[in-house]
Amino acid sequence: MRISSTLSLYVSRQFSISFGAVFLAFVATIFIFDSVELMRRGAGVGKELATFDVLLQMALLRIPFMAQKVLPFAALIGGIMTFTRMTRTHELVVTRSAGVSVWQFLLPPLIVALLIGAFAVTVFNPLAAALVARYELMDAKYLRGKSSLLALSSSGIWLRQADANGQSVIHAQRLSPEDLTLHEVIIFLYRGEDRFVGRIDAKRATLAEGRWDLKEAVLTGPDRPAEFKANHSLKTDLSFDQIQDSFAPPETISFWALPGFIKVLEGSGFSAVRYRLHWHSVLSGPLLLCAMVLVAATFSLRLTRRGGTWLLVVVGVLTGFVLYFVSDLVLALGLSGKIPPVLAAWTPAGIFSLVGVASLFHLEDG
Repeated sequence: MRISSTLSLYVSRQFSISFGAVFLAFVATIFIFDSVELMRRGAGVGKELATFDVLLQMALLRIPFMAQKVLPFAALIGGIMTFTRMTRTHELVVTRSAGVSVWQFLLPPLIVALLIGAFAVTVFNPLAAALVARYELMDAKYLRGKSSLLALSSSGIWLRQADANGQSVIHAQRLSPEDLTLHEVIIFLYRGEDRFVGRIDAKRATLAEGRWDLKEAVLTGPDRPAEFKANHSLKTDLSFDQIQDSFAPPETISFWALPGFIKVLEGSGFSAVRYRLHWHSVLSGPLLLCAMVLVAATFSLRLTRRGGTWLLVVVGVLTGFVLYFVSDLVLALGLSGKIPPVLAAWTPAGIFSLVGVASLFHLEDG
């Protein structure tokens, strides 16, 4: 029997209401705890600029990013609430007696979850990325007291280093990570913050302990002739780890902009594993939400027949959390290079889906 449009709309509406209520409750709780944590961090010595208004603004900017994290939990608990209520009120019994299978009954919530996931990936993620990028800048300025050392673009790599005498801005076309060498290097030298005092053009610059070793360098400056040096050194307190860590976190880059950034990053000689892993994790979001609906249905649709309502509901929630934490383990393996990023990103959603489908087949047809 084909499920009617009225029943489809009813089930979809019930799931949407439960999902929305759980989602808002999660977001409100996260905002409260995040605000308290930011106030704790802002209470330290030397953080007078981190006023209450600034910290509150930072907490608000972080909400969309954290909201993406709780979407699977909202789908799981919202699904359990919906299916449990419909089972206890015998709405599901009446529906099944009319010849509607569990797969037809679950189709509307699955479509709603898929649409929510697609909206989160294509529309909500770029907004969250822009806001969390602003949050990272404010966090660096008001709480951590430092800013990014590195910027990457299609024109090459830009680095900034500073010491007591001034600062240097370094541009290079690409980097060889195996020997920490910058190629086609231009270095702009400044005294204080903005007084230009010289420029160095070099074929290569290799990062050594406490210095850059420059090869075939040409030194120029105001009111002085160019000077060629086969070998030259420039002091630095940078390390390769500091340079690598100065990239913008993948969460601050829009889903649509990530493929281009990954291409530029790899072309410049840096590893793009965590960015590729994040992109595929975001892309797998709709499947993960559908998987959570299937898991919710496994622990909710046949409660009246088996008894132990609340026990099964608790087990369902715990199962979702266990599977979610296992997914973090798989992502960590992907980040470390133990497994390919694509496999690491899609494995949690795939496993959740298979567990839900297999369990429903067992309950429905076993």
